[in-house]
Amino acid sequence: MCNACGNPAAPGHWTEAGAATPSDRLRARFHRARVLDDILRPYGLTAHDGGVVPGIQLGTMAGASSIVHNLSEVWAEAERLRGAPIDPLDPRYLDDL
Repeated sequence: MCNACGNPAAPGHWTEAGAATPSDRLRARFHRARVLDDILRPYGLTAHDGGVVPGIQLGTMAGASSIVHNLSEVWAEAERLRGAPIDPLDPRYLDDL
């Protein structure tokens, strides 16, 4: 763990269950970001986790961006960036996954 920024974040979120090592946790973070990106793309948003900063970078196609610290914050921030509600369980988008 980086002493300056605390990256990767301390374990404890339920999505990291089963991650035995820091590299397992980092791989899980990258996988979550790819899944989020797939879900958010139809809404005109992107999700990225480069493993460099703690959190997930959310962005719009116009260039606005924001960093959220965990999955609990993703949906509220995605809706704020988009300016409209997002339903991650919308069947139109789930079928594409």
